Amino acid sequence: MSSDLSDLYQEVVLEHSKRPRNYRVVEGHDHQAAGYNPLCGDQLSVTMKMDGDVIRDIGFQGQGCAISKASASLMTAAVKDKTRAEAEALFERVHKLVTEGPEGVDMDALGKLAVLSGVSEFPARVKCASLAWHTLRAALEGRGEAVSTE
Repeated sequence: MSSDLSDLYQEVVLEHSKRPRNYRVVEGHDHQAAGYNPLCGDQLSVTMKMDGDVIRDIGFQGQGCAISKASASLMTAAVKDKTRAEAEALFERVHKLVTEGPEGVDMDALGKLAVLSGVSEFPARVKCASLAWHTLRAALEGRGEAVSTE
């Protein structure tokens, strides 16, 4: 990772970790899921209010490391007012980004989520960064059980 991207990564992750966006339970939510990363103990829940096929509101709560909290914060900002299909497409791009790196990923389509590209260089952090996304997917699918990164 270039030093500029590394600096941006650190700045954005720290900002979203300290002041997470949408850190709340969505009032009147109609979709929810819980996620757990047994490797490091990160736990979070995602609540959403859907309008047909569109995510009108989304929030998260939980405990976790800076990467976990920043990824959840960035995710909620990115998927609000997106359709289920658009959110699923973002899930796929982010998952590829954090597991394989930026090569072959449409970075322009990711917007601020591109700062998560540095996670691929730290395999131990991949599950931290992807926990919120797996929890989002479970909430969209209406699965009742908690998801685990294991």
